[in-house]
Amino acid sequence: MRADPPLSFDPRRRLWLSSWLSSWLAAAALAPLAAPARADLVQVIAAAKPSVVAVGTFNATDNPRFSFRGSGFAVGDGSLVVTNFHVLPGPAEVEALARLSVLVMRDGSVREARKARLVASERAHDLALLAIEGPALPALPLADPAGTREGLAIALIGFPIGGALGYSPVTHRGIIAAITGIALPAANAQQLREKTLSRLREGGFDILQLDATAYPGNSGGPVLDAETGQVVGIINMVLVKGTRENALSFPSGISYAIPARHVRELLAQPR
Repeated sequence: MRADPPLSFDPRRRLWLSSWLSSWLAAAALAPLAAPARADLVQVIAAAKPSVVAVGTFNATDNPRFSFRGSGFAVGDGSLVVTNFHVLPGPAEVEALARLSVLVMRDGSVREARKARLVASERAHDLALLAIEGPALPALPLADPAGTREGLAIALIGFPIGGALGYSPVTHRGIIAAITGIALPAANAQQLREKTLSRLREGGFDILQLDATAYPGNSGGPVLDAETGQVVGIINMVLVKGTRENALSFPSGISYAIPARHVRELLAQPR
């Protein structure tokens, strides 16, 4: 048997292959620098900011006139705002509740105060629905619950530390780190009624644990799918190590959000 002759390459072909391989490796090395997702997030933030509002009370004779309590965002037809129930003045603050207001974006900054009133609430999930006066705001779309999964890239928008940094919406980003069961406790032991105790025994409901930094003031703000801009949750709690002031100096980087499906249930309530 004759052995096959050894393979050989045309030197010009070898040079072409070497040049092509070098170009391919260079392109692969530069690929991580290209970030189309970043461009998407820029668009998501720009589109969402006009929908995010500061929630508080307004009195023309107070100084400051607007007293900040938390964040919120427009839903439905744009005349409704969702926030946390714990953001609202308590039952003993009837006068403050009557002065309930939101600050909305105008010309790129939050300037206009509008009167608001409570039209629905779901205390079990710490949610409140407000009707606001004036022209409708651009409403944020709610995400399909089936797409809310651990590892999803998210962005949260709100007013961390309230007016201390000025009333301009701030964005933080992260991921959904876990979806876990929780039962929100009552404000005090006297509110531990049979229904509340039953909910505690049943393990409550699923909540989104975020690997993202939120601060006091973010409560009630939207958690967005970083690619689509749809709302997947509502910021509810921030894990604080030590005192409340430590949340500013030493943020834990762990926050919690109520899944957006509960906002759908709130919107379905008769008003």
